[in-house]
Amino acid sequence: MHIAMLSAEYPPRWGGMGSTVFHLSSALVSRGHQVTVITRNGGGENIPEVEGIEVISVGWLKLPMEFTRSYGRSALRALKKLNQSKPVDIVHLHCPMISWNTKQFDFCKKNIAPIVSSLHGSWLGEKDGLVTAAKQKEAAVWANPNDLAILLTAKRYAGFENAAVVNSDVCVANSEATKMDFLTRYSVPENWDCEVIHWGVDTNMFYPTELVDNDLRDRFGCTEESILLLAVGRLAARKGYGSLLKAFAIVNSEVPNSKLVIVGRGHLRGRLLKQANKLGLSSSVFIESSMSFLELASLFRNANLTIYPSYYEGQGLIPLESMSSGTPVVTVNHGPLPEMVDSTVGALFTMGDIDSMSSTILEEIKHRELLDKKGLEGRKRVITRFTYEIDADYFIKIYNRI
Repeated sequence: MHIAMLSAEYPPRWGGMGSTVFHLSSALVSRGHQVTVITRNGGGENIPEVEGIEVISVGWLKLPMEFTRSYGRSALRALKKLNQSKPVDIVHLHCPMISWNTKQFDFCKKNIAPIVSSLHGSWLGEKDGLVTAAKQKEAAVWANPNDLAILLTAKRYAGFENAAVVNSDVCVANSEATKMDFLTRYSVPENWDCEVIHWGVDTNMFYPTELVDNDLRDRFGCTEESILLLAVGRLAARKGYGSLLKAFAIVNSEVPNSKLVIVGRGHLRGRLLKQANKLGLSSSVFIESSMSFLELASLFRNANLTIYPSYYEGQGLIPLESMSSGTPVVTVNHGPLPEMVDSTVGALFTMGDIDSMSSTILEEIKHRELLDKKGLEGRKRVITRFTYEIDADYFIKIYNRI
């Protein structure tokens, strides 16, 4: 089977979507299928080479939100040309970062192949996350042009998401929460064909170990007795790092040997460091913006607990990467996160509630032997439910069905 994957992100544009498309494509070709990825150009030259995966890069207009339309047009032109030389059996769109209208969907289905649309989240959900972040007084909510564009234009681009809902042969949501998001916000047909397939993680990169990397922990001022807390994700307002710093101030006052490491790129680094300094945490908070994947994987293994305070996610892969590494997670009792995390692998707190977050963290780190047990349970859960091999098997059934 020849599958055309249309995704605005693909390595070296790593990130949630880029990672899932890369690993799903790799799992599909390992089962004997051929995958052509049509993605945006300009991501860099280090595109990973995988036998059976061809990558076509296309142009796009470098404007917030509008790139989804320009990339969509370029991708469709490349798809038509590809189909002429190598007939395509399935077109797999990764939404919402590609925007097609009804006419484009109709052309593809009539002239190329059936369409599967993966729903990674919604623009309206992203907007709600930003509004919630603003209410929680997160730093510089509207300083990011992309976030401002979402606030102002989410309703317009939600129209293209609605076109995907109505015109795809099958939609696949990455969580029950995302499916419900679309059911409540969009004009879903009565016979809407939508399945839920959670994305997996790279269990070979993210794995547990009993060996402690003392050099890595020393880098952040950790002794053997120290508690190392980890938060990972883009430095953006909706990720909740401002609230996390306030909660960590309470934790650190009760557990002075605790350290917090935040790993992520983005425009908020200076503001977050300034906030940490005002809270008296300058020697206990570290923000890493250029950590390699191997270093990050090692940090997951060597942290005592991962914290994920996001205000909105379609699914959220960071908790799974932590669980796969044998490190328990505390995250919000909201959206898709409880579909992955519960009291056997970590704990949940009330979104945006500083006291709930801090008390939950303190309760978890009181019992280090229990953390180890939860870490083992987290690894088991990922292996049995959240791998790309499992994803590939589900998607192949859908491809064959349509």
